[in-house]
Amino acid sequence: MSDPYLSDANPDLSEPKVTWERDALERLAFATLAEQRATRRWRIFFRFAWLLLAVALFWTGLHKGGMGGTNPSQPHTAVVEIKGEIADGADASAEWIVTALRTAFEDEGSQAVVLLVNSPGGSPVQAGIINDEIRRLKKKHNKPVYAVVEESCASAAYYIAVAADEIYVDKASIVGSIGVLMDGFGFTGLMDKLGVERRLMTAGENKGFLDPFSPQTKPQRAHAQTLLDQIHQQFIQVVREGRGKRLKETPELFSGLFWSGQQAVDLGLADGLGNLDFVAREIVKAEDIIDYTRHDNVAERLAKRFGAAIGEGAVHALQRQQPLR
Repeated sequence: MSDPYLSDANPDLSEPKVTWERDALERLAFATLAEQRATRRWRIFFRFAWLLLAVALFWTGLHKGGMGGTNPSQPHTAVVEIKGEIADGADASAEWIVTALRTAFEDEGSQAVVLLVNSPGGSPVQAGIINDEIRRLKKKHNKPVYAVVEESCASAAYYIAVAADEIYVDKASIVGSIGVLMDGFGFTGLMDKLGVERRLMTAGENKGFLDPFSPQTKPQRAHAQTLLDQIHQQFIQVVREGRGKRLKETPELFSGLFWSGQQAVDLGLADGLGNLDFVAREIVKAEDIIDYTRHDNVAERLAKRFGAAIGEGAVHALQRQQPLR
């Protein structure tokens, strides 16, 4: 005869165990389904991404030509754009400009190379590298180089332009600014008023002389001015070599002032008024124009975006995963 108390107690003792196991299995099942769904989504995404990349590469191959859409082996005017800030890592960096220039000069169909300039300036180092390379390529390939200025050709941009045989501008272009600057801020007076103490430790008494929170001594200022003057003289020498007797030197010419395109022609900073089409048609005598400027092509842009999207998607996917407890 069974004990009623024992039979009544057994269900109560086994129920917590059954409930715990059921909950664990349910959580495991749901986690497995979520993982499978995430894997399936990523698989679809990658397939779609590779398909887009393949299409972009195919499209880029079909449209590899330049502005004129002409076979590069035929006579044409080669164009290299110099736009925006001239700086390392920018579109108008020496690396990118020099690469484009070499391709333009080496093409047998290019009758001349035109620098299409629209830049306020930038690094004198980058500009110097480009200027030197233009002069080397001109001598090596025996091809003329023309600079065509759109909105502006100032400072480091003009440093590059003077390597051209002739410079053409719009009458309202901004040209010149033959000078060098080093800018910054000083907050020492404000810190004194606020009672803020600057604690800067250096090895070398002049290591922190460009620190905006430390006072600048007269020797430090003189040293910086010497550097600027030397670079300025290098700039002036490059302009004189490039423009030669066409320059009408005045006390203001190398002072850092800039002029309109018409004034630049009058001062010998430019040779005449004209745009890209005018130079290609009337000066080079090759109306077909091909742009050799290096840009991120569609495939490169997509690859960068895919990389960012994949990283962001992976982070979100990891965040969505619920840990088992």
